[in-house]
Formats: sequence, structure tokens, C-alpha cells
Amino acid sequence: MQIIKLNPSDQKQCQAALEQAAACLATGGLLIYPTETVYGIGADPSNSAAVDKLLRYKGRREGKPMSIAVSDQNMAEQYVEINEQALKFYQNFLPGPYTVVSRSKKMVDSRVDSEFGTLGIRIPAYSLITDLAKKFGRAFTSTSANASGKKRPYTIADILDNLSDKQKTLIDLIIDVGQLPANEPSVVVDTTLSAPLALRGSLAQAGGTTLTSSSENETIELAGRLMLANQSELKKNGLIFALNGQLGMGKTIFAKGVAKFLGITETISSPTYSYINEYPYTRLLSSGTFYHIDAWKIDSQEEVNFLRIAELTKANNVIVIEWFEQIAPWLELPGNLKVVTLNFAQKENLRQITIHEKSHAAS
Repeated sequence: MQIIKLNPSDQKQCQAALEQAAACLATGGLLIYPTETVYGIGADPSNSAAVDKLLRYKGRREGKPMSIAVSDQNMAEQYVEINEQALKFYQNFLPGPYTVVSRSKKMVDSRVDSEFGTLGIRIPAYSLITDLAKKFGRAFTSTSANASGKKRPYTIADILDNLSDKQKTLIDLIIDVGQLPANEPSVVVDTTLSAPLALRGSLAQAGGTTLTSSSENETIELAGRLMLANQSELKKNGLIFALNGQLGMGKTIFAKGVAKFLGITETISSPTYSYINEYPYTRLLSSGTFYHIDAWKIDSQEEVNFLRIAELTKANNVIVIEWFEQIAPWLELPGNLKVVTLNFAQKENLRQITIHEKSHAAS
């Protein structure tokens, strides 16, 4: 492991560091580098051996996709299909602390792409890194340099103090510019659906939360994206999807999408008469239960109590409740539980789905 103590205002020193960093990436090495958010770790995403090394370093990821850093939009277009939604982000928010997810052109190792065939692009507002992409001549991975589950890396000590000796041996080069400002990680926005969808962070400044769906497959894809976005919440406290809307709007289709993401192969149908169906699942390294509830016929506190929904809210358990508004006045949930509310409506020949996300305590 080599550490370069870098003064970003020293142009001669920066040029020498860029030469070493590009050489590190070209030979399949792991590089730790600063950005405008946190320290990141880079590897050549088209080099399978380098990706192997990166995954060993990061540890338990449970299927989380990675992103890549590029110098500009022209380089991004070598790796992803940039649609009109994505183009607006490139024009208005990049370079900057956003990761824009688009359809992948399959130019990277398959483990770098998401399971949906998408790939996140970063153009950091940090000239050292965009200059490195130019020097290297292609993209490199842009995932945070902390091991999975460890503190955000704003200093090199934040990283090294939380690594095993074995993980440290995997690092080839570190560019250390000292303490970074305590900024939030980049906002991750998926631009492959009908409207921008935040997979991490908030789109308060950059988009909305209403999407349209013209097919069952699009509704199933939305469910998968929301499951992916909320994996951390699911692992910590469990997760509830609260679905509202009239018959035939796609609520049960959404439940099928949740089941598909979890790898459940049983047929999913609305439990109108049984009230609740349960499906054990194992996905990668996690095991839990998917509970599917239909509250359409429930009209009393006693019936809600009978379901014992609060007792089902445990780590790795996901609950989808159709006709949530029907039982919301009687329902008491843990304050740390995240509830994702989806309101389904018909607009011309399309389903319109409006999404609200908050902890139950904030409701």
C-alpha cells in the first residue's frame, strides 16, 4: 500500500499523482481517492480480476450495484444509454453529487451493473477525479471507500481504522488530501422509469415522485427498484409498502414485483378472504418473510388487532398492505419503521403511481 499526501493546489504534485493513479488502475489495482462527497475506491470495471478484488475489499454487499466515475457526458455515453430524463440531469446537475442511473450498454463486468441491467454514472465536481478519468482513458468504479456497514469515509483514518489486516493488503494506492467536508453521499437517481426515482437521498431539488405505468411489467419493475432502494431499511427494521387505490389499479401486481425481487416463485394473489398470506424467502445472504395483506374487508379495530401487524415488523420482513387507508386509523406501528406509501390512480390509459416515503413516527 502506497499513500500519496496530496496538496490539491499543487499542480505539479497533482500531475504526478494522476500518473500513478492511472497506472494503478491499468494494472488491476485498487485506488482510494477523494471526491466532493466522501473518499471513494476505484478499480477498472471491465477487469474481472480487479472487480473480484474490489468485492473482497468491500465485503458483504448483498447484491448492491456499483457506479462508475467518468470525465464527462461523452465518456458516459460509452457505457450507458442516456435518455431525455438522464440528459436533464447531465445538463443541470453534473458535475455534482448525483449518481445518474441509466440502461447499461454492458461494457463493464456484470457484477458492476445492477440486476435490472442498469448502471450508475458519477461525474464528480472534483477536478482531480475527472482529470483521472481523462488520464486513464476510461471509467473506474465510484463506490465509497468504507467497508460495507462501516462509517462514512471523510478521512483516510475513517477507512483504515475500520478495515481488517486482510482488507488493507488489497489496497494498492491511496490519495490523501486530508479531511473532507462532511457532505452527504451522492443522490442516486434512476432515470429508466417514467419519472426520476431516488434510490438514495432526496430529489427535492431535482424531480418528483409521481410515475406512470402502462404495463404490468413496468409496475413490477417499480417494485423491484423500491426494494433495492430500501435494502438497508429492510435489513435494520423491516419495511411496509402501504398501497391505496381502487380495484384494478395494479396493487397486487406491485406485490408480485416485491415477491419477484425477493426470489419468491409461488403464485401471488390478493388475500381478499384470508386477509394475509406469508411467504418465507432467502435472498443472497438475508432471510425473512414477505407478508401480503388485503385490508379491503377490514372495518374494525378488533380485526386489525387480530392481524398483529406490528409484531410482523422485524428486520428482513417486508409487508405489503393493499387498501392501507382502510386500516390506517387503527394501526400502531414502531416509530423507526419506514412506510412507503403508493397511491394508485387511473389517468387516461395509464396507471399513475404517487410515492411518499417516511418513517411512521413522522406521520
